[in-house]
Amino acid sequence: MGYLQNGLPIVAGTAAGVAFVIQQAVNARLRSDLGSPWWAGFISYAGGTLVMALAIVVLRERWTLADPALRAPWWAWTGGFFGAIYIAVSIVLVPRLGTATVVALIVAGQMLSSVAFDNFGVFGVPRVPIDLSRVAGAALLVAGVILIRR
Repeated sequence: MGYLQNGLPIVAGTAAGVAFVIQQAVNARLRSDLGSPWWAGFISYAGGTLVMALAIVVLRERWTLADPALRAPWWAWTGGFFGAIYIAVSIVLVPRLGTATVVALIVAGQMLSSVAFDNFGVFGVPRVPIDLSRVAGAALLVAGVILIRR
């Protein structure tokens, strides 16, 4: 039972990382075929929207765009905006820098910002104070970006 509690999140997180790299490669190919990073990003988001809609139906989620969703702070509605930035930058950079370099840069940016978000509790995430091991881990990721670039 301990493995399911501890191992499953590790497998799921790793699978999400694999899906992330697949997404980068697929979106870069779509950009090449369409000749437009913007249409490729739009199609990527449309596909993701369809998958989420299907999940809502299959999992029988109740409609929540009423009162609880409207009480959310304004910034809680900006996830798609930031996702679009990430998708567009990825689609533009993968053909120029390669998947490994782009993913390394994204992971480094994610790690540096997540350490700061944790430390200050940004957007309501649980506060986890910065310490030497977190600084060392972030520094190693930045070093990895330097080593993996073309």
